[in-house]
Amino acid sequence: MDKTFRALWVTEQSNQTFSRQIVQRDIDSLPPGEVLIRVHYSSLNYKDALSASGNRGVTRNYPHTPGIDAAGIVAESQSPAFKAGAPVLVTGYDLGMNTSGGYAEYIRVPADWVVPLPDGLSLRESMIYGTAGFTAALSVYQLQKHDITPESGKIAVTGATGGVGSVAVGILAQAGYEVAAVTGKPEAGDFLRGLGAGEVIGREEVDDQSGRAFLKARFAGAVDTVGGNILATLLKSLHYGGVATCCGLVQSSQLNTTVFPFILKSVSLIGIDSVQCSQEVRRLVWNKLATGWKLEQLEELSRECTLEELPDRIDRILEGKLKGRTLVRLAS
Repeated sequence: MDKTFRALWVTEQSNQTFSRQIVQRDIDSLPPGEVLIRVHYSSLNYKDALSASGNRGVTRNYPHTPGIDAAGIVAESQSPAFKAGAPVLVTGYDLGMNTSGGYAEYIRVPADWVVPLPDGLSLRESMIYGTAGFTAALSVYQLQKHDITPESGKIAVTGATGGVGSVAVGILAQAGYEVAAVTGKPEAGDFLRGLGAGEVIGREEVDDQSGRAFLKARFAGAVDTVGGNILATLLKSLHYGGVATCCGLVQSSQLNTTVFPFILKSVSLIGIDSVQCSQEVRRLVWNKLATGWKLEQLEELSRECTLEELPDRIDRILEGKLKGRTLVRLAS
């Protein structure tokens, strides 16, 4: 086995700016862990772009290799749970945040972070989903866990052209739900309807500025990826017993609302965290993505790039110019 490998390397310059370059690293420089994985694919998430730009809220110390997702083949294992040659995936935990991440040909991680690749899913497909797709699936899982069924009514998905939103639209539609895709990109209507959205709504329709405690009941549930006033509006727009999941803060991390939707309409707000999710739920949801929730349009959702092309994609996701999922190919 070659002891060196390619990796994206983010370094801090003397003027507090950050540069990205492809470098050769040594396997012995990787952090300790029971499982060494030869990475075949990773994916691009907004958190990766923040890490690659020097955001200290995501990554404390530089130089650093980002990449919160990785799928590949076990190269070496000190854990009886994983044998060399086994296909596996890693998402969440500290990967790519303060632990050398998936934008490299090798990672070394604790065995507790590793998920066996489910039957029915290829390494490539698992990273088209990545953390964004897994987060979308966790959101749908929570809606169902809280008794929101297709018969309950329409589901709103905000940030619908993004990584989480686009997969959520697809999963919900495939599971039989009527989906209202909320977007600030009207030109993406055909893309969203192709994923199964029954209705495409401009985000101004769910950004209420009236200050009222309630709005006309419109949705049985919501998958919100943006936070802020849009989430507050959705909470006021849910049917009695409605459920909203929240996993993002693109609009704002602030939530200005009243308690009235919760105490008078029995509305629930469920937080979605894909980082510390239990292994039991993690494996259950990945198996759903490999079977009944596997999207027919999976390839249509993704655009592939190489490690060398990745810095440009990082800039574009920060500018809000990417649609769907970006797959990063590490294996030749």
